[in-house]
Formats: sequence, C-alpha cells, structure tokens
Amino acid sequence: MRRLKIVFEPYGRRLEIEEGESILEAARRASIGLRSECGGLGLCGRCRVIIDDLKAVSPPTEAEGRLLTPEELERGVRLACQTRIHGDLVINIPPESRVEAQRIEVKGLRRAVELEPMIWKLPLKLERPKLGDRRGDLERVLEALGGDVDVEWEAYKELAEALREGDWTITAILWGSTLIAVEPGDTTENIYGLAVDIGTSKIVVQLVDLSTGEVISTGAVENPQAIHGEDIMARMTYAMESPENLEELQRLAAEGVNEALKEALSRVDVDAASIYEAVVACNTAIHHLFLGLDPRRLAVSPFTPVVRRGFKARAWDLGLRINRGAWVYTPPVVAGFVGGDAVADVIATGLHEAEELSLLIDVGTNTEVVLGDGEELWASSCASGPAFEGAHIKDGMRAVRGAIERIWIDENLEVRYETIGDVKPLGLCGSAVIDAVAEMLRRGILNPHGRITAEGRRIKPGPPAEFVIAWSGETATGREITLTERDVNEIQLAKAAIYTASKILMERMGVEPSDIERLYIAGAFGSYLNPENAKEIGMIPDVPSDRIRVVGNTAVEGARLMLLSKRLRDEAERVAEEMRYVELSNDPDFLTLYPRAL
Repeated sequence: MRRLKIVFEPYGRRLEIEEGESILEAARRASIGLRSECGGLGLCGRCRVIIDDLKAVSPPTEAEGRLLTPEELERGVRLACQTRIHGDLVINIPPESRVEAQRIEVKGLRRAVELEPMIWKLPLKLERPKLGDRRGDLERVLEALGGDVDVEWEAYKELAEALREGDWTITAILWGSTLIAVEPGDTTENIYGLAVDIGTSKIVVQLVDLSTGEVISTGAVENPQAIHGEDIMARMTYAMESPENLEELQRLAAEGVNEALKEALSRVDVDAASIYEAVVACNTAIHHLFLGLDPRRLAVSPFTPVVRRGFKARAWDLGLRINRGAWVYTPPVVAGFVGGDAVADVIATGLHEAEELSLLIDVGTNTEVVLGDGEELWASSCASGPAFEGAHIKDGMRAVRGAIERIWIDENLEVRYETIGDVKPLGLCGSAVIDAVAEMLRRGILNPHGRITAEGRRIKPGPPAEFVIAWSGETATGREITLTERDVNEIQLAKAAIYTASKILMERMGVEPSDIERLYIAGAFGSYLNPENAKEIGMIPDVPSDRIRVVGNTAVEGARLMLLSKRLRDEAERVAEEMRYVELSNDPDFLTLYPRAL
C-alpha cells in the first residue's frame, strides 16, 4: 500500500498514512480534535475540512452531496469522515470543526458525612529479625496488625524493601480488612481517594483527602470515547463489532480519567501513588465500557447488565495510574441505562431520605429522572443530550470558547447574546438553544407547534424557516448563526422525552407537578440551564421557582460520599435494590404522553 504525506493546518501537524485512509481516521491518529457528533457515519456534517487538492481525494459521497452545498464542494470543503486520501495533501480544519477545551461543571452541592472510608492506614514499628526467629516479613506484619487480614499481591511484592527502607517502620494501607499496599516510614498523613464521574460526553474527577473529606483539587476532560459516537448506542454498537473495539473503548475511558487526574494533580503537591481508591459513577452503558464488559445484552431488550451490584476491580487492571494496590469501586446500577450515576445523584441529594416529594433531573447526553418521597423511589432515563450538546442543531456546538451561551430577544425581535470567552461567536451551545426557543415562544416568533410564524428582518422564510441570532458580520466564521425550524424540532424531541419521563413517574406515584416540593436540576448541562426557560419550553414540570434548586454535578458528589463512608456505600446498594424502574420504550403510556409533550 502506498504511503502518503499529509499536513493538518493550522496545527502544522505532519503524518504519514496509507492510501485510502479517511481524513477523520488520520485526524484521530494524529490526536487532532475534530468534531464528529455522529461517530463518523456521515450524518451530522460537523467534520467539515478544507483541502488544497481535489484530485488527491475520493469523489464526494451521497452524504456529502446532501450535507454540503455545491459552492462548498467547489471550494474544497469536504466531510472528513467521508473523504479518503489518495495523494499528498494539506488539510485545513476551520474553527467551527475543531474540538476545543469544553467548559465542564466539576462542582456540586456538598453534603456533610461522618468519615468512615474503606481505606485506612496504620503505622507499624517492628523488631529487626534475629537468628532463630523463623518468621517471615509477612508473618511479622500480620502479627502486628492482629485479626484476620487478607493480603494482596502488590503488598507481598513491596513488603521486604519497604521494611528495610523504613528501618523497620512501615505504614500498612488497608481496604477494609485487606492489606493492599505497604510504604516505608510513617505516611499516615498522605491518604487520598478519587471521586469520578464518567459521563457520556465529559469526565470529572475530584481528588479527596480521606482524612478530612475535603476536595483538594479537581480535573475535567471531554470523554475521549466520543470519537466513536456522541451517544451511548453508537459506542455500544462500535464495541460489539469486535473484542478489539471494546478494548479500545475501555482504554479510552481510562485514559480520560488519567488525563483529568493529571490536571488535578498539577495544582497540588500530591503523588498519584498516594491515591488508594477510586469510586467511579457512570450510566450503565459507560459502566460496561469502562470495565471492559460486553455490552451486547445491554443494548437490546430486556437490557440485561453483566453485573448489577456494586463492583470492585484493581485500578491498574483497568489502566488507572494511581497506587498499584488501589481498588476501583463502581456503585450498583438500577436497570436499563439508569446506572450508578443516578444512584450517586440520590445519595448526594439525600432524595431517598427526603420526607417531601422531590424530583431530580440529571440533564446530560443521557438524562436520568428520579422521583421520591422518602418511602418510594421511581427512576427512568431517556436519550436527550445530543441536541443539548449542539448535535443535530444547524449551528450547534459544545460549550467551548466562542459558543453563544445566553440569548435575550426584545419586543422588537432584536437579539442580545453572550459568548463563552467574550469573543466573536462560532455557534450555539445547548443553553443558548434553550434560551432562544423560550424567547421565541414569548415573543410570538414561534407557535406552540414549533413553527416560525412571525415576520421581520431576522426571519428567513424556508423551508425550513430560520431566525437569525447573529449576522455574518458579527461572527467568527463570516456566516450567519441561525436557529431553524428543524433545530426547534430537535429540541422538541429532546425536551419532550425529559418531560414525559417526569410525567410517567408522577403518574406512577399518583402526584401532580404542584405536589413537588423540591425540583433538583443536576448534571453538567443542567448547571448552565435557565430553569425559567426550561419551564417555558415544557422541558421540566411547572414548579414554582423557589422550589427549584440547581445542584451541579451530583454524580461526582455522590461518588465522593461513597468514597468517604461505608454506610453510604451500603445505602447505595439498598437504594439501587429498592428503586423502581420504568423502561420508557416498553411503557404503554409513553406513546400517548410523548406526542403531547412535543
């Protein structure tokens, strides 16, 4: 196979490839962030690139003919996932196609907890061995520890050197009653754990001091699995194609956690070897992919997981670069795609203990909804996030520098907006799309069916009709940023799924929106959501504003609490067991309620 040379601009990154490789594949190998919300299936049109030699690439595909204009094709605009390389080439990635650092919410509410972590340290001072004393190093340590203690292989390997390096003073590190590691000297002051939320689109870590319970540093990255699809079904499909694909997705998840941890450690004087446990919260699909478990039974009805209860694995076996003896704990999953992240949400908010009726909506690429009153807990999940992350929206994008994040429309139908980074706009992130739809409804630009019915200079007749948010002279791309009727339809589908899930749970408990005393809006996207606008478009129940609480990343907070408390870990197991689950795709009320919620 012929070898070709390509250059990615504006990065100046050079790469040798085999003829016939797609531009998207080459970009991934070069570690270049190139948008691909559909996972390279030729559906989203986000991976636009500009090439300098049309003869060096394959002819336009049917997908490119559908997603690109004749003018774009003529000036060398192509879709990276569709275009195969047959000659040396310079490829320019325009600003709107680049994946940049995303704004990620790493904080949530804080709940006080009595410290009782699984990890504990005990300093030991041993006598030097003497002739006639036939005990081995391990027997001497076990006698000093007392009780029935299991020993992990890593502790065996470290023991002899640690004893002698520490002049017969060592620190034993235990997970419950299991000796997982030993260290020379007295290191009891350095004892850390990691709380992790692996979301479909983002990974957040919190470095926790297990002696105080305090978060001392945080880190966040985009989930690198996204190169194989923005949604969990696309990733599971990829994983099911071959064992190698599943291994790749597992490795990518671990690399994402390591990268977020690297960011957290860069701010503090802590060694990764002083981290002895990680609690990892994620939905059921990500849970399987992170653990390297075959997701094929989970992908089809009745959506059976490989393991439902809380699961413990060695950190290094999963590729997490913390202490070699460290463990990873994943909270139990509930059912379907309601996983350990939803359980963590409940633990963080205390929803299982609340006496008043409370609804929790964790808005993300996969949205979890939980309703409870202290006696009953009901849960469901729905696919909603791709539109809120900018996918399937004509000028949509993630919450990165240059994204419009807030929108206001006045009585004259003029627009005011704010961008992340206070720079010229590149597109619309999810919170801006919600704002725009809500404001367009208030101003009569949209009718209740999602059709643009008003007239004015910002309204462009269709089909599909469009409303201009930013004129071409205002934007970084030199093109207008608009919201189309088709975009509104995407938001209708997503918000209707969330509302319907909430409505079905309320019907199961025999309650109305007016009965809800507390509405928690959680999740990375939920942190930037305007609750009034979410109510305006019918995304969340019409609950009085003083009952709504935006609580941030409760999944990572729940993971922190389980890291710090054996009791709360046991409670998580009980919550998952007792929580009642509604599978929307199999619910008879869904087909009736969902169209009404559009």
